[in-house]
Amino acid sequence: MEQIKVGMIGAGETGTPLLRQLLDAPFVGMVGVADLNLDSPGILLAQQRGISVTDNFIELAEQGSSIDIIIDVTGSRKVREDLRRYMQFSGNTHTVIVHERVALLMLSLGAGKLVATRHDDSLAY
Repeated sequence: MEQIKVGMIGAGETGTPLLRQLLDAPFVGMVGVADLNLDSPGILLAQQRGISVTDNFIELAEQGSSIDIIIDVTGSRKVREDLRRYMQFSGNTHTVIVHERVALLMLSLGAGKLVATRHDDSLAY
């Protein structure tokens, strides 16, 4: 079965529920998960499932076209800007960056209601 190769940045309160769904989907191949806190719930879950983890999100971006989608659920403007800048300068036109708002939409659709996040609403582009 063909899989969509996914990397995730942010494995805390917002990222972990989405990570669970992605790990359970047979059509998703998790390539790696990044979080500054290597003891975060999502990092521990990824390690239990044999998924590569890192505290440096650029390591995911450096994998180039072997990742189809990078989901950023950090809520950090700096991470978002640095990731976009890296992708632009690397010339990677294959990988799509999914913003946290889209990830929250996906989570909310799965839950059947709007999922709350602790991140600031000012994160919209």
